[in-house]
Amino acid sequence: MGKDKTMTEHEFEQLVREYRGTIYTVCYMFSSDKEEVADLFQEILINLWKGSGKFRGDAALNSWIYKVSLNTCISYDRAKRRRIHAGPLSLDIDLFEDRDERARQAGKLRERISKLGLFDRAIVLLWLENLSYEEIGEIVGISAKNVSVRLVRIKEQLKSASE
Repeated sequence: MGKDKTMTEHEFEQLVREYRGTIYTVCYMFSSDKEEVADLFQEILINLWKGSGKFRGDAALNSWIYKVSLNTCISYDRAKRRRIHAGPLSLDIDLFEDRDERARQAGKLRERISKLGLFDRAIVLLWLENLSYEEIGEIVGISAKNVSVRLVRIKEQLKSASE
């Protein structure tokens, strides 16, 4: 993919196969509702397809995918908050079933992370995905030093939430 060159369907299918896990990870960080995750995933794919001609290769492909995925989820979350809710839905799914201690710990961590602001949640997600501070900064639009400072604050928030 180069400047203003749209992907072929085959190239797009290959991209989706390769980055499907990354995209789902971002979706699950922003929602625990199975249907909403599917909606987010589909919306991200639409945005990736639409934006494929604008990807110039200045950044790594995975950075661009994270950026599109995060921006889509953040926009969706903001729009969802503006909508009027008719009432709580009963969900019969548990993404982190309490089968073992590790799953319970993961569930607790996810619950604490979900209480963070959208921007901080995005930073934590990228950090948990083992991206460098430089890559995280490039994706969210801040300096690597600022990423470092924010992560210290975020870790303190998460730590105090566990007490």
